[in-house]
Amino acid sequence: MPKMKTHSSAKKRFSKTGSGKLKRFQANMRHLMRKKSNKAKTRLLGSTLVSEADEPRMKRLLCS
Repeated sequence: MPKMKTHSSAKKRFSKTGSGKLKRFQANMRHLMRKKSNKAKTRLLGSTLVSEADEPRMKRLLCS
């Protein structure tokens, strides 16, 4: 059976933490920023963890 390939877009979007969870960045920060309040933009900064329901699927894409 051939080796599994890592999903190219997933490896650019997710990274693994020390405890093995997956880290991701928030959506909605690319364009149309003038409509968003400063509070909304501040809330979207930084990274969060992938939800527990989605984590097995994302780990399968990353072959980890």
